[in-house]
Amino acid sequence: MFRLIVAATLVILPVSLSVAEDWPQFRGPNSGGIAESSKPLPVEFSTEKNVRWSEKLGEGIGCPVVAAGRVFTSAMIDDRTMGLYGFDAATGKQLWVRKWPIGDIAPVHKTNSHASTTPATDGERVYFYFATLGMVALDAETGADLWHKELPVPYFVFKWGAGMSPVLYKDLLLFVQDDDLAPAFYAFDKRTGQLRWKDDRSDMAVNYSHPVICETDHGDEIVVAGTGLLIGYDPKTGKRLWRAQTLLRNIKTTPVVHDGVIYISLQSGGIANQWLASVDRADTGNSDGKLSKDEVQAFVGERLVPEAFFRKTFDKGDANGDGVLEGAELDAAFLHKENFAGAAFDSTEAADEYILAVRGGGRGDVTATHLLWKHRTKHTDHIVSPLVADGRMLLIKGGGIATCFETKGGESLYGPVRIQNAGDYFASPVLADGKIYVASENGNVVVLRNAAELEILSVNDLGSPVLGTPAVADGSIYFRTRDGLIAVGL
Repeated sequence: MFRLIVAATLVILPVSLSVAEDWPQFRGPNSGGIAESSKPLPVEFSTEKNVRWSEKLGEGIGCPVVAAGRVFTSAMIDDRTMGLYGFDAATGKQLWVRKWPIGDIAPVHKTNSHASTTPATDGERVYFYFATLGMVALDAETGADLWHKELPVPYFVFKWGAGMSPVLYKDLLLFVQDDDLAPAFYAFDKRTGQLRWKDDRSDMAVNYSHPVICETDHGDEIVVAGTGLLIGYDPKTGKRLWRAQTLLRNIKTTPVVHDGVIYISLQSGGIANQWLASVDRADTGNSDGKLSKDEVQAFVGERLVPEAFFRKTFDKGDANGDGVLEGAELDAAFLHKENFAGAAFDSTEAADEYILAVRGGGRGDVTATHLLWKHRTKHTDHIVSPLVADGRMLLIKGGGIATCFETKGGESLYGPVRIQNAGDYFASPVLADGKIYVASENGNVVVLRNAAELEILSVNDLGSPVLGTPAVADGSIYFRTRDGLIAVGL
């Protein structure tokens, strides 16, 4: 039941360093999508109404971030050049722009962009990553270089491309890159760029889930979701403290933490089914239930598949040495021998969908002891992360379908119900001023009341696709549309 209520461095300029309610990284504080700002925000807005400022930019889908009166976002300046911009958050005046050649980089899916990652900022520095550059730290005021770390260029067979972003925790800059060749978790000293520790995540397939911080009786833990596993890390050493075997083949959503509990929504399926559907059936047309190196190369196209990838997969899975993978060989090839999450060589298997809650603070295998609840659903999204607030867990799925659950036991509160905007969704919902803002690829932003039943306050057209999660700070909402940056406020 619902109600619709109609209603390279450029010129450096001074910027106010007054106390701000920052949005420092992907999805804001602890990547949870909840603004600390108590200032009123608009219900209705457009490309003209309640717009504080707007700026045309090159193509991009990364999220904006805000700290110390400045907002930062990335863009493709042209087909061969990546840009990172700093703006005055109040006026929209450009403070600086940095430019880098993207170099020899693999093509990505048309929905993605090379300008897909979100910077992070502590107000003094801005941290930015893209695949061929690695990680850089810049002076937030001037855009000048502070440090630069080269990282392995990630490789993705399925052309999803790089989409992971750095996040901050105390004096650490955290970065997870679960790709098809060298998945790893890095922790850098945010001031110097020194590598504090690194965790080899070779037991993972491709994932796009950001680290979050869970406060426990034993101290803070860094929690990362991945292939089949939710893992709790020691922030000081990078040691794996615990693991819960509760997840699926891969995860693109980011968990949310509240009062020591990690809440997750995910949609995934068996890895063999994914490979057969994408490579064998859809692209080669022979549909024989087998996979060869030639088929993978044909699927990828002009760029040669690295031999390192084949060594990591085919040579490991091809038990009989006949040059093709079939049946259980597919799982053996694409999954780690100690982590068979999503193993299912039945090509008819559909994707699974779950919501679940795990309490942090355990040690060792906590699957049986710390899983609070887990429910199968049919209405999770494989990209949009959940919003958890006030004892409720809100999910938004492609097509504009909302479901809401109570967090104590995961029981349904409402839904599935449409939110009157049947678009595709890649941005995750954010909560501010008692309202939930849900942006869509079709350029519409639905505003919901934060309540135990669905109440639609408005549907607002920004005139351009929004794939990045908006940022909220100091009474403004910053939307990165596909071709620009818009700040709305009262």
